[in-house]
Amino acid sequence: MEKIAVLTSGGDAPGMNAALRAVVHQAAMHEVQVIGISHGYEGLLNREFAPLDLSSVDDIIQRGGTILRSARSERFKSEAGQEQAVANLREAGIEGLVVIGGEGSYRGAQALAERGIATVGVPGTIDNDIPGTDYTIGFDSAVNTVVEAMNKIRDTATAHERTFVVETMGRKSGQIALTAGLAGGAESILIPEVPYNLDNVCQRLKWSAARGKVHSIILVAEGVASGYTIAQEVKKRTGFDTRVTVLGHLQRGGAPTAFDRILASRLGAQAVESLLEGGSALAMSYVKDEVLAVPFREVFAGKKQINRSLYDLAAILAI
Repeated sequence: MEKIAVLTSGGDAPGMNAALRAVVHQAAMHEVQVIGISHGYEGLLNREFAPLDLSSVDDIIQRGGTILRSARSERFKSEAGQEQAVANLREAGIEGLVVIGGEGSYRGAQALAERGIATVGVPGTIDNDIPGTDYTIGFDSAVNTVVEAMNKIRDTATAHERTFVVETMGRKSGQIALTAGLAGGAESILIPEVPYNLDNVCQRLKWSAARGKVHSIILVAEGVASGYTIAQEVKKRTGFDTRVTVLGHLQRGGAPTAFDRILASRLGAQAVESLLEGGSALAMSYVKDEVLAVPFREVFAGKKQINRSLYDLAAILAI
């Protein structure tokens, strides 16, 4: 290969820029030209192409978001849109494509691979919900953002003897809420993967109050329920002074952690190597500190599970 392209798609995640940087540097080592595609698959359809060289990726490893920007594309989901994308890539002389994003972005890459474009995926999503990889780029950063917020919320919760309901991102996945809840000492963690009983949650709050604990934090993944709904029910059933904090897109922003920078660098570099070795329809994965290439079909066939032992441990430590 002499020319490859890279795009970021779907929700942004801290560490995407570090992955972009690794793609450009690894390609440069092989004297392969890199084309950056802005605004994801929508930019691919609009031919938003620009060369990326080493200078293009200077001083971005510490930056959140993505310098290529990101967007969702309804047009690309159609067969006509995918055929147009292939035509645009071939017209530009692009022989391979690195897609940094989540499972939806992977499905777009698979569609291009089926049409003859060599594609590889790099897992970039704060939700950590892609099967076949222990961690996705941005997850560790998002968890640290939530824990930092919990630390600050606990200060004011203690001062005013309140119960706080903190709503995190995670419509279908409770990975952020579970990991941050364990690290931040949440008294209760509500996630989509585990049915919850609000009476039990309230009973735990009463037990804590009975032994002299005058504040609590309930962490709720957005896919379970609105934080406001949970707070209203808790106040009605316990009478405790209850407040709500919705962290929202705060979890997507900020500088990536050292872990995410290293993870992104390793995955981005391996993505280039996989393309140059003739690979296609492959997802870069991080498993037990090793970077592997997993076929997209295996990713789509699986479902990322939570570590139930962590959930059980969090419940024990919150008593």
